[in-house]
Amino acid sequence: MTKISTIGVDLAKNVFQVHAIDASGAVVVRRQLKRASVEKFFAQLPPCLVGMEACGSAHHWARVIGRYDHQVRLMPPAYVKPYVKRNKNDGRDAEGVCEAVTRPTMRFVPVKSIAQQATLAVHSARALLVRQRTMVANALRAAALSELGIVAAQGYQGLRGLMARLEEPSEEIPEMMRSALLMLAKHWQALDADERVLERQLAKAARGDRDAKRLMEVPSVGPIIASTVLAKVPDAKVFRSGRDFAAWIGITGKDHGTGGKHRPGRISKQGDRVLRALLISGASAYLRQQKARGVTDPWLRDLLARRPYKVAMVAFAAKTARIIWAMLVKGETYRDRASAPAAA
Repeated sequence: MTKISTIGVDLAKNVFQVHAIDASGAVVVRRQLKRASVEKFFAQLPPCLVGMEACGSAHHWARVIGRYDHQVRLMPPAYVKPYVKRNKNDGRDAEGVCEAVTRPTMRFVPVKSIAQQATLAVHSARALLVRQRTMVANALRAAALSELGIVAAQGYQGLRGLMARLEEPSEEIPEMMRSALLMLAKHWQALDADERVLERQLAKAARGDRDAKRLMEVPSVGPIIASTVLAKVPDAKVFRSGRDFAAWIGITGKDHGTGGKHRPGRISKQGDRVLRALLISGASAYLRQQKARGVTDPWLRDLLARRPYKVAMVAFAAKTARIIWAMLVKGETYRDRASAPAAA
């Protein structure tokens, strides 16, 4: 059989489609594989380039296939789609993947380790608990008690005050309604307790990791942000610059250019939603502390003086992302230039 140089794999749950070509681009193999036959198929082949979309189970199969010295590359599905011909089916999907992986300008997704995926699983579970906790809190505040004219202050204290009023029977709240809301209150407390357990687990792991401890020296970066960055970014060198990393997160302005004129717009929000939200939340918390204590960073002080608060918050988050990229690529510790002594 002609030597295979490149293989495109269309991943699925049980039936996988394979499209292989030789060095000249001629099709060598076009077939389906059952799940149990995938590893055996690649184990019998000499090392070659294997392309897959970065979708569900992609990192698992990349690790499995990579054991046999194949060069496995994962690609964002949005970048593969232009190479898929019309009348979509599994065969054309695999053919499009095979063609896309050979393009010199294609962008690839680093393969994550099992440890990184385990950390991401904990982050995903925590994020789900936070969303559910917020939904229950909103149900207690708006959908139920506000209809009776009972309102409370924002934050945990206000919410706990509302739940405390449900403990004892009251003429303000009908008994049937009170019993239902008590169930929601107990559900909120269980979600809150579980979320805090996962948060402590992530924080403990981050404080025991050397790279995470380095990142936590950056202002506005805590254990959750550091852990998330290290889990989502196996190799920061895939980004050419700190701006590329910030653009991947989605906190750089959109570029509207025509006729040689470029007008940067609002942030794209097209990158990693979780990491973007964490960086902006961290920047917001840091700015609140700085405004209360007095801003010491000249760059940040000038920015707050001439730009709206939320614009400065996103700009600070973007700067933090660039600092994180530089530290990961260069392996250096954080240097606070704002407090560094001036050169003589």
